[in-house]
Amino acid sequence: MANQKEREPVDRRSAICVVGAGSSGLATGKNLREYGFDVDIIEREDEVGGNWNFGKENSRVYESTHTISSKPFTQYPDFPMPDAFPDYPHHSEILEYLIHYKQHFGLAELIEYDTEVVGVEPRDEGLFWDVTLRLPDGSEETRRYGGLVIANGHNWYPKIPNFPGEFDGEVLHSADYKSPEVFEGKRVLVVGAGNTGCDVAVEAGQHAEICYHSTRRAYWYSPKYVMGKPSDQIFDMLLAAPIPHRVVQFLLEKASRLTSGDIERIGLPEPDHHFLETHPIVNSLLLYYIGHGEIVPKPNVERFEGKTVHFEDGSSVEVDVVVYCTGYLIRFPFIDHDHLNWHNGRPQLYMHVFHPTYDNLAVIGLIQPDSGQFKLVHWQSVALAKLMRLRRENPAAVRPFLRHFRKHCDEVLGAGVKYKESTRHYVEIQHMSYLEELAELIERLDAARPQLSRLEY
Repeated sequence: MANQKEREPVDRRSAICVVGAGSSGLATGKNLREYGFDVDIIEREDEVGGNWNFGKENSRVYESTHTISSKPFTQYPDFPMPDAFPDYPHHSEILEYLIHYKQHFGLAELIEYDTEVVGVEPRDEGLFWDVTLRLPDGSEETRRYGGLVIANGHNWYPKIPNFPGEFDGEVLHSADYKSPEVFEGKRVLVVGAGNTGCDVAVEAGQHAEICYHSTRRAYWYSPKYVMGKPSDQIFDMLLAAPIPHRVVQFLLEKASRLTSGDIERIGLPEPDHHFLETHPIVNSLLLYYIGHGEIVPKPNVERFEGKTVHFEDGSSVEVDVVVYCTGYLIRFPFIDHDHLNWHNGRPQLYMHVFHPTYDNLAVIGLIQPDSGQFKLVHWQSVALAKLMRLRRENPAAVRPFLRHFRKHCDEVLGAGVKYKESTRHYVEIQHMSYLEELAELIERLDAARPQLSRLEY
């Protein structure tokens, strides 16, 4: 009997487990507690920050990483960044900001460091969740929680392309890239044209003997500044204007051509899609280094042969290093795909947050926005806290919301934008329309509370 009791889960049914103390987990823990919930935040590292905690095992930032979105679009709405921060903060400043957020809202007491979630299972048809933890001393413990929020991020499991042939040089993914010393005096091929791919190509252009930049398709490019202001602030003014979306796309395309010039003249292909139909490329230096011959644009790789790279246009080059900046696959290894309504490479969740069946299971931060993320995860977690509060007060009142989640969980969010087919766009959202939908959901959740006694089923 003693052994059986030792194996029984620790009773935390009155609490909610939040996985991860990065930007999403911190906001989730803070907002859930503000709505009266007992919260445990489980963090595998020894400090908060997640991806911004440079040098940790699952951090994917590199030495020179700065934000792509400017400060007003990066910060939490209830915790402004310091005035002393630049327009585009460095990763060390973001980590400092997250630590201050933790301190300001008194979250340290909620966080268990050096503790890893290794398994999750529903109990009593999802009424509770058994969460198995690997504790700092290496032992394991299972706890039974009343709710579970996965907030440990999705940009950590490298997506590696499979090209024919064998390459005899050094190969790495941007997940493992930390500093440009690896490029010194070498011929480098960077594969991938996302924001990371363009940043890494620029660093290779500055430090390598030569950098070749291979992309599968053409893209629209935007500088970080337009008319002396961060470009996302200018673009946001256009998105907020009461004009049709196609007109906004037309204006952004005109602006891109004005700022970037004729990109075909320097070897880049003309985009085969409209602006906002792929995740925007924000980079002020890529075209500069292409124009100076330090970066040479190339099409998609066809095959490898020793140190020779053959491209789909029939050209070939010799390189010493290949860097795959090809993004990440969504992975949550501690929970079975079936529990997350997994389909076509990602969980099918309403607004990429809310489970269509379990009203006490959610994912925060599972989005790829065209702007900063901290504001979005704040309002995601506010909506979640309001849903769980309604569930606590009257579980029956949540049923209409679950029906709505089931009906709309496979919808693509983005104000009518059709994104190009790619794993990169699995959780792509247009931030302004997404915030509007979150605001509508929050209003409906608030409206449901006074009507609890009148709900009929």
